[in-house]
Amino acid sequence: MATNSTGLLRVLGRGDVLALAFGAMIGFGWVVLTSDFLADAGPGGAALAFVLGGLVMALVGLCYAELVSAMPRAGGEHHYGLRALGARGAFTASWALVLGYVSVAAFEAVALPQTALALFPDMATGHLWTLGGYDVQATWVAVGAGAAALLTLLNYVGIRPASVFQTVAVLFLLGVGALLLLGSLTGGSTETMQPLFRGGLDGLAAVLAAVPFLFVGFDVIPQSASEVRIPQRQVGKLLVVSVGCAVAWYALIMLTVGSGLGGADLAGADLATAEAMERLWGSALMGDLLVVGGIAGIVTSWNAFLIGGSRLLYAMASSGMVPAWFGRLHPRFRTPANAVLFVGGLSAVAPFFGESMLNWLVNAGGVNIVVGYLVVVVCFLVLRRREPEMERPFRTAAGTVTGAAALVLTVGLGVLYLPGMSAALEWPAEWLMVGAWWVAGALLLWRLPRIAPGADAEARLRARMGVPEETVRAAE
Repeated sequence: MATNSTGLLRVLGRGDVLALAFGAMIGFGWVVLTSDFLADAGPGGAALAFVLGGLVMALVGLCYAELVSAMPRAGGEHHYGLRALGARGAFTASWALVLGYVSVAAFEAVALPQTALALFPDMATGHLWTLGGYDVQATWVAVGAGAAALLTLLNYVGIRPASVFQTVAVLFLLGVGALLLLGSLTGGSTETMQPLFRGGLDGLAAVLAAVPFLFVGFDVIPQSASEVRIPQRQVGKLLVVSVGCAVAWYALIMLTVGSGLGGADLAGADLATAEAMERLWGSALMGDLLVVGGIAGIVTSWNAFLIGGSRLLYAMASSGMVPAWFGRLHPRFRTPANAVLFVGGLSAVAPFFGESMLNWLVNAGGVNIVVGYLVVVVCFLVLRRREPEMERPFRTAAGTVTGAAALVLTVGLGVLYLPGMSAALEWPAEWLMVGAWWVAGALLLWRLPRIAPGADAEARLRARMGVPEETVRAAE
């Protein structure tokens, strides 16, 4: 186990890295949102949307793969932005992705009790209030907030136990997915899948708009780069492989669920994937097993974004972009303890807003994830032009063409969230969430000095912000 006396521990191997990224991208959307996707676009349309959205993410992932191999440090986007765009560009990418990561962690905190209701229908008691047309129950909140506390504690005490937990949960998730596929092959029907496409371009766009939120996760690898102990070229390859695995997963889920549920059955399904599993196997027990698999997806995603969000905040604090409190490493566990508590604490608050938070978080988080990805692609293109001789252990083929295509397609995804589009952010909840986050970001950005880009940009920023020497040594 590689480490130093002050910094993060290098303990993550190949399997850990792949489980971290894949588990982050799977989450719970494949269980709780599938009925909406199939209603909007049909099984074929939804699968196509994930393939198209996955292509965009793969192009962005190729940009990430090259950058993470060249700059393998915790808080990836933060460092790419500093070197390519300077302090303000780095802050924009980092701040956008922090909200994206927090929104995913909060989403899972709401999704967990909602899923538990499928196993324990009488669980929700103790009415607290009603928000967005949904009743918020005390026991429902307790499940989400209690799980947040446990996962926060797991990440607080070390990256090693968190990564072992991640790998075990991902293996269980894959087993459940294999059973769903087998059920579709033996008990599914192509007639149930009709119409294969519905909703036209609007239906396709509605599913595409969710892709950034559901596929966010491969970028958790750059966040934990300082804790990886394999060659950086392999890290880049694993990042791209993880995106391909997620595309295959989501496309197959759309097709297998469509083969088991259709028409009125699909419209009335709260958890369409679980009900399809039950129908395909003719067993309520198999439906319950899929719900447990969904819970495994929840905790893998939640765990990964606790890791990713806390490391990004830690990197920002180490450069003076956010308060130094976020940059404290635990003296014994070598984890960014305060940043972990912050991300975990926000996810614990989310269940108090009830089920209505699910859609709010998907859209508010999704648009910010697109902003972060857009800045990273710009960094990739800038560094290709400005520093062609920079060491790149993983070098993306046709770099300029790949980066330009990623840029255009990412902008296209971002347009889907604008007013008048089919996936526009809703007023007031989603716009207020995004607006409040960026008002806070503007206040932090205002205090940053203008630091020009370059290989020494971070050192110059730290000097201007008066970052203590011990913090610098720990972050290196």
